[in-house]
Amino acid sequence: MKLLAVRMFSLALALGAAALVHAADAPKDIVDTAVGAGNFKTLTAALKAADLVDTLKGKGPFTVFAPTDEAFAKLPEGTVESLLKPENKKKLVSILTYHVVSGKVLAKDVVKLSEAKTVQGSPVKIVVKDGKVMVDNATVTKTDIEASNGVIHVIDTVIMPK
Repeated sequence: MKLLAVRMFSLALALGAAALVHAADAPKDIVDTAVGAGNFKTLTAALKAADLVDTLKGKGPFTVFAPTDEAFAKLPEGTVESLLKPENKKKLVSILTYHVVSGKVLAKDVVKLSEAKTVQGSPVKIVVKDGKVMVDNATVTKTDIEASNGVIHVIDTVIMPK
């Protein structure tokens, strides 16, 4: 009986370790992927202030045109700080959801589009110019960063809804 208990315990440990290894290898959601990249601290802070973290951790799929910290730094001084204030939450939500498209749209599909409807409701204009993809006035600098619930395309400028 003791031998059976020891074997069952060993099997449980092995299965638990295998589950942990699998969990570590599993793709992260859009938010965790952005956090892990390290150059989306401002975007992450904005998502928290707008209460959009849980949404972008949700099932999706989503396509996110993600501005880097450098993109946010291009905004006029004080803009980010102002947008992060609770009284400006509605405007912040509008701006952030303008960077999100429902569905998983990979780069090979984005280049075939002239526009895409955002979660915010307005379409973004998409143009391929001199071998570069432009989303409104932003250049896509990196494409197809896979996440468990969608894909991220990195952009160099914060785009604003019209």
